[in-house]
Amino acid sequence: INAVGGLEELKHWLRQRSDAFTERAREYGLPQPKGMLILGIPGCGKSLIAKTTSRLWGLPLLRLDMGRVYDGSMVGRSEANLRNALKTAESISPAILFIDELDKAFAGSTGSADSDGGTSSRIFGSFLTWMQEKTSPVFVMATANRVERLPGEFLRKGRFDEIFFVDLPNKEERQDIFRIHLAKRRREVERFDLDQLSKVSEGFSGAEIEQAIIAAMYEAFAQDREFTQLDIIAAIKSTLPLSKTMTEQVTALRDWARQRARPAAASVAEYQRLEF
Repeated sequence: INAVGGLEELKHWLRQRSDAFTERAREYGLPQPKGMLILGIPGCGKSLIAKTTSRLWGLPLLRLDMGRVYDGSMVGRSEANLRNALKTAESISPAILFIDELDKAFAGSTGSADSDGGTSSRIFGSFLTWMQEKTSPVFVMATANRVERLPGEFLRKGRFDEIFFVDLPNKEERQDIFRIHLAKRRREVERFDLDQLSKVSEGFSGAEIEQAIIAAMYEAFAQDREFTQLDIIAAIKSTLPLSKTMTEQVTALRDWARQRARPAAASVAEYQRLEF
C-alpha cells in the first residue's frame, strides 16, 4: 500500500480494518465490514487501492465482471449467472469482491423494462438484497466515476461502510507519485527535482504523471540517451490533462462529494474536521 501515492485518510481507514475478519474482532464484538465505495476522477488510483487492499489484508481479490453476467441467450440466465458468481465469492470467503466502474455496470437499471425486459432491474435488485442480507465475510469494494448515474439505493447509509472521494493529487501527493514511478524505473531518484516536477504537473492525475514519465523515456530512448528532468517537463507541457478537458464533469463530482463523501486525502479530511 506504500506504493500508492497520497490518499492517507483512505489508507488509514484500511489499515485500521486489516484484522477485521479475524476471530479476535468477532470476540471483541465488531461486525464484519460490508464494503466501501470509492468515487473519484479517472486515473487517481481507485482500482490500484482495491488491488493493494487485497495485499494489505491478506485476502484473495475476486473481480466481478458485470459484462459477463449479462446473457441474453435465455430468460433468467443473467440472474443465474449473478447468483453463481456471488455463491463462488461466498465459498472462497473471506475475500474482497471488486466491482470496477459500478456506475456503468448498473447504469441502465432504473429504466430497463423498455430496453431489456427488466433484466437489469432484477439483477440490480438481487445484488442489493445480497449486499444487505449477506452473512459471509465478503468485502465489496466498488469504484465509480459518474456518481449521477448511480441509483440512489447504492448510496444510502448501511449499504457500504464508507463512501470515499478520491480527488486529483495535491502538490505533496504529486511529489510522492513522481518518487514512486521514478524509483520503479531508476535507482538514482535524487537527480530529479521532484518539487519542480510537482509544480509543473498541477491538475494531473496519477495515471497522467506515469504516462508523462513513460513518454519522456521513449523520447530519450529514441535518441539513445538517458532521460532527464527536462524530458519529463516537456512531456508534461505537451499533455492536456483530463481536469482541463472535462472541467465541468470534475467540478460537478467535487461539488457532490463535498457534502456526501469522505475525502481520501488526509489534508482535506483534516481541514473538514477543523471546519466542523
